[in-house]
Amino acid sequence: MGHTACHVHPLTLLLKLGWKFYDADDYHPEENRTKMGKGIPLNDQDRIPWLCNLHDILLRDVASGQHVVLACSGLKKMYRDILIRGKDGTPLKSDGTGKDKQPAEVKLLVVHLNGSFEVISGRLLKRKGHFMPPELLQSQFDTLEPPSAPENFIQISVDKNLSEIIATIVDTLR
Repeated sequence: MGHTACHVHPLTLLLKLGWKFYDADDYHPEENRTKMGKGIPLNDQDRIPWLCNLHDILLRDVASGQHVVLACSGLKKMYRDILIRGKDGTPLKSDGTGKDKQPAEVKLLVVHLNGSFEVISGRLLKRKGHFMPPELLQSQFDTLEPPSAPENFIQISVDKNLSEIIATIVDTLR
């Protein structure tokens, strides 16, 4: 999690772990893409359906035994809670018998890639072909609620080199 353009290249991490990868940006509805493309920041009402969809994708894969990496801004604690528990906090899944249903959570390690506005802005300006314009970066910094206890998280500076970032993540997951 973190501001746009600060994510570790997912393929490098996936090669180390052998896990499935999703980029949350690929799942934004067209309305969100259009809004951001016009320089309008998303609000909670825009993000919640998108996050619920991501939760359902994660839950499906985790239920089938698949480990997953999700690159997602997850700027607010509420957003990360939705990724873990769904919108209502008690998503349901079948127990396999067709009788009882029990709450289902996605076990989530939040990797907060932390960087200064200047560093992230510089990276964002180099990114080509993305629907979010650099002008929206400040709104992400304004929205950010860095993870804190009791969330399951690690924080890594984006000033570290890529191999150090990946080693920290892999060591934490093992």
